[in-house]
Amino acid sequence: MFMSFLPRPDGWCRRWFAVALVVWVVGAIQPAGAASAWDIRKHNGEEYVSLENIKQFYKFSKLSRSGSHLTLENPKVVLNLTVGSAECTMNRVKFVFSRPVVDIGSQPYVSRTDLTKLIDPVLRPNFIKNAGAFRTVVLDPGHGGKDPGATNPYGTEAGYNLKLAGQVRAELMKRGYKVVMTRTNDKYLSLQERVNLANAVREDAVFISLHFNSGGRAARGIETFTLSPPGVAHYGRGVVAADGYQRTGNQHDSANVALATATHGMVVRGLGTNTFDRGIKRARFTVLSGVRHPAILLEGGFMSHSYEARLIHKPEYQAALAKAVAAALDKYRAAVTNRVKTAPPN
Repeated sequence: MFMSFLPRPDGWCRRWFAVALVVWVVGAIQPAGAASAWDIRKHNGEEYVSLENIKQFYKFSKLSRSGSHLTLENPKVVLNLTVGSAECTMNRVKFVFSRPVVDIGSQPYVSRTDLTKLIDPVLRPNFIKNAGAFRTVVLDPGHGGKDPGATNPYGTEAGYNLKLAGQVRAELMKRGYKVVMTRTNDKYLSLQERVNLANAVREDAVFISLHFNSGGRAARGIETFTLSPPGVAHYGRGVVAADGYQRTGNQHDSANVALATATHGMVVRGLGTNTFDRGIKRARFTVLSGVRHPAILLEGGFMSHSYEARLIHKPEYQAALAKAVAAALDKYRAAVTNRVKTAPPN
């Protein structure tokens, strides 16, 4: 929907964001069956799977190519990729792979890690084990106290994070969720304290860290972060986190991706032409990798962008964000509830 909080900036595209919430909002893909011979090749020391294999397994009816641009499609999903790029879109929702798509010989291949840890959880969230067994949501309003986060003439990120978390909490409680807040006032918490508070929740839960962004004057839009694929856990190596700490990540990589997809898709759709899709991305933020529950970090717009700064200050924008996040949790829980048995190569 389009919400006219403010006049759109000059040159802003007039088209509607035709964003579906990726296939699992309308029904997960049923695979064609276990592949008897997955076409797996080595490239720069990593394993890759052919797009032709992916087409067959997930019942895509068509694989087309124009130059470096590739499209897989069926009645439910359109998956666009580009050889040499790590960016892809599924039903116009942007994702960023851990490794670029490559040609091996004359055929396109996708990293095996990106297939099993990103594509499959998005297309088949109902394969994720026990992900739907939660009623508790941990909300983490970022920054606070001596750490205001990003600032602009209208306010501080810490303040907006807290306002947004309060509204998300109210929306979730209407839906019957139990909500735990890492902070309820302008209090400073270290990253480890936030992790400890989340991990003190012993029942099944999900964790959402709420933030607003800052960058160059032209930077704008919505980003959602989940942990880097466990090349770390999978290959036994540590990775330096974006905040400088050494982390190996939690155990919910597939659930993290599915939760990020639900949240990002609902937020971009809910904000309509008031926002820009910067994609679902991977990072090793300590506040994510230390948490034992499925965890994501949402950046709800840029404090440093003149147009978005005014939007973020609007109660209507905050309310739209809150409703989208709450609705996303309903979508996520429904999508991961029913299990299927056929798996791609692990």
